[in-house]
Amino acid sequence: MADVLPDKRQVALSFSRAAAQYDGAALLQRRVADGLLARLPVLHPQRWLDLGSGTGYCSRVLTQRHPQAEGLALDLAPGMLRHARAQGAGAGHYLTADAERLPLRDACCDLVLSSLALQWCPDLPAVLAEARRILRPGGVLAFSSLVAGTLDELRQSWARVDDQVHVNRFRQQAAYAAAAQASGLQVLTLEVAPERLHFPDLRALTQHLKAIGAHNLNQGRPQGLTGRQRLAAFTQAYEGLREPAGLPATYQVIHVLLRKE
Repeated sequence: MADVLPDKRQVALSFSRAAAQYDGAALLQRRVADGLLARLPVLHPQRWLDLGSGTGYCSRVLTQRHPQAEGLALDLAPGMLRHARAQGAGAGHYLTADAERLPLRDACCDLVLSSLALQWCPDLPAVLAEARRILRPGGVLAFSSLVAGTLDELRQSWARVDDQVHVNRFRQQAAYAAAAQASGLQVLTLEVAPERLHFPDLRALTQHLKAIGAHNLNQGRPQGLTGRQRLAAFTQAYEGLREPAGLPATYQVIHVLLRKE
């Protein structure tokens, strides 16, 4: 899977560039984060880590829930962290770092939460191993991510035009399940549910993906401008999927809760 996921440097740069406009376009991200936060068991953490914290939405919620706890926000994109810090009322500490190599000591956190970030990590077992390492006994890792089938409308429409890579690829649900089972953590929850957005036209959809930094970052993606005829064929194919609410964009979201025994 690592050979088809985007280069992490490109991911960090893309999300840093998107930081200023991210919150205005991140309806799905807030919806998924709220779903993950609602799934958390009752916890009284002394220290929590928001892993892949982005602009700090989850950090602000965790700070409100646990005002006495120490909060850490960690992200690969420094632009996201600068924006989060400027918003205030979030974490007490901000770290630019890689989820696969956490700059934290063993058994230092009671909660690691990550919403829509781990899909960009090539080595998922390394991320889970790092979370296990820094969790205290009884601590919880809670994460949401995207699985294969996400943006299938976009993928299917481009497949009518050519065989190039136009849509970000994501792991299968089975890969998440296997990594969770092998992590040495107790599996509390592992479930997939679709989240669907609608857009008035394709321009609105592509602008949305760019605004949240999640446009096509995969290796093998087309370079340069897309020809008019190919773009027209793609538009026609996607328009064939239009629903009363608009053009659909479906995200397959996995929610996973793991506990360190």
